[in-house]
This record gives sequence, structure tokens and C-alpha cells, in this order.
Amino acid sequence: MSLLDIEVRATATGPVVEIVGELDYGTSAALRELFTTLPLDPGQRVVLDLARMAFCDSSGISALIAARNHAQSAGAEIALAAVPANTLRVLRVVGLDQVFPLHPDVESAIRP
Repeated sequence: MSLLDIEVRATATGPVVEIVGELDYGTSAALRELFTTLPLDPGQRVVLDLARMAFCDSSGISALIAARNHAQSAGAEIALAAVPANTLRVLRVVGLDQVFPLHPDVESAIRP
């Protein structure tokens, strides 16, 4: 069984969603569900902090795309911060590094 913890905190530019653990088939629904309830305003930037994400499979990648779609439908931006090397490699292979703004850390991602 995989474990996932998702923590949300507010910043001046919008929410930071920290993903801790494994984002996979068994847990990705939690991220999708969170985004259906996450209040977003136009112009905000949602940052997904992946520094402590241990694993991400195709279901996890799909959940990241769903999060992006939800943010865009609210008129908000989305960015990924501290993407682990193995996940970054997958994002590059499928071209999602051209879709998601990528930042080395949360601090650079939340700068206006």
C-alpha cells in the first residue's frame, strides 16, 4: 500500500501544495479530489512542491495534468517546484516540461 500526504499552505501569490510520499495509482485520486475543493482566484499561482515526493507513476502524472487543468479553468497559473530527478526525466520524455513551469524550489516558484 502506498502512502501519500498532501499539505496546503497559503502564500501571497496563492496556495502551495506539498506532496509527500508516493503519487501513484492508489493515491492520485487524493490530489484530484483536493483540486476540486481548492479555492482558486484568477491570477493566483498554485505551486506543487514535489521536494518530498518519493515516486510518481503515470497515474500521478495524470493527476498533475488534472491539477493544471483545474487551475487553468479558474484562471490561475500552476508551477512545479523541486521536481525529483526521476519525475523530471519522465516530464521531459513526454514533453510536459514544456507545459509546466519548473522551478528549483518553492521560493523561486512563488516570486511574483
